[in-house]
Amino acid sequence: MEVRNKKVLLKHYITGFPKESDMEVVTGTITLNAPEGSKAVAVKNLYLSCDPYIRNRMTKHDEPSYVPYFIPGEVLSLLNSSFFTLFTSSLGTLTGFAVSKVVDSDHPDFKVGDFVWGMTGWEEYSIITSPETLIKIKYTDVPLSYYTGLLGMPGLTAYVGFYEISKPKKGEHVFISAASGAVGQLVGQFAKLTGCYLVGCAGSDDKVKLLKDKFGFDDAFNYKKCDDLDAAFKRCFPNGIDIYFENVRGAMLDAVLLNMRVHGRIAVCGMISQYNLEKPEGVHNLMFMIMKRLIMEGFMIFDHYHLYPQFVESIMPHIKDGTINYVEDVVEGLENAPKALIGLFTGRNVGKQVVVISRG
Repeated sequence: MEVRNKKVLLKHYITGFPKESDMEVVTGTITLNAPEGSKAVAVKNLYLSCDPYIRNRMTKHDEPSYVPYFIPGEVLSLLNSSFFTLFTSSLGTLTGFAVSKVVDSDHPDFKVGDFVWGMTGWEEYSIITSPETLIKIKYTDVPLSYYTGLLGMPGLTAYVGFYEISKPKKGEHVFISAASGAVGQLVGQFAKLTGCYLVGCAGSDDKVKLLKDKFGFDDAFNYKKCDDLDAAFKRCFPNGIDIYFENVRGAMLDAVLLNMRVHGRIAVCGMISQYNLEKPEGVHNLMFMIMKRLIMEGFMIFDHYHLYPQFVESIMPHIKDGTINYVEDVVEGLENAPKALIGLFTGRNVGKQVVVISRG
């Protein structure tokens, strides 16, 4: 069956801050068929996840990146990463995590009507030719959009980065940058469940209020109104920081290094302040890594997907009894996906940025 297929294309590689005009929304057609013997699945995409890492894929890097860049004007080939699915799509179509519904299948593990999440095109329908990387949704008694965030890649990122990398102990002092985002809001609540003292920063007074009132942070501050980050940390952490969940880099990381406790841990999840810079900023206080015997560890969530079932079973009771809160910023319509993506880098979104393509 041939159907209309609206999609978002990357028009060209970009440098600096992305613009809506760097992307294009076009409408074509797609044949919803998983050929016999192909083990492919055809999916209808329902909820699209806007994530900061997508920005890195819009620039052609001289050095290999942890995630393949998009190739405008060429059939998508996602190179050597076993996690990123190969799929048949339009030329130059953006890709990302999404929640989808199987509409045709030649794979024994996926049946028509199954809900899945994983990597698909920024389009209404996709043909997934390596569906082994898709994750079948077990619990459908929660909003399906949660699988773009709380129960998807950002949720697992928060779980791994906090419990597996940071190895928290009750009573420790935790700081989270970009704390109201999809990952930060969950790391904070994991910290409170562990019995930690928790502080976060965000880019508006409303987000600071959200951290304190909804997510249970002990303190928070608006970094855009902070002229002296070192002074802010000394006020919030007079005895220092045990765990820093790093989402930003730049001046924030430099100030944190001054205020870490001896044998503190830093889990490096992202560096959003650098993604739109042509030349990344330096970090000047690395000597404190030695002086304070710090452990700073970057991690790739693709290395930890074997923990996903454990993660879901551990977090689902907290979702159902309300001890984990979750905030989504929902945008309707695939045509609004470029604007939603760019909003991540201006702080427009509050909580996890989700684009609704279809609700059924």
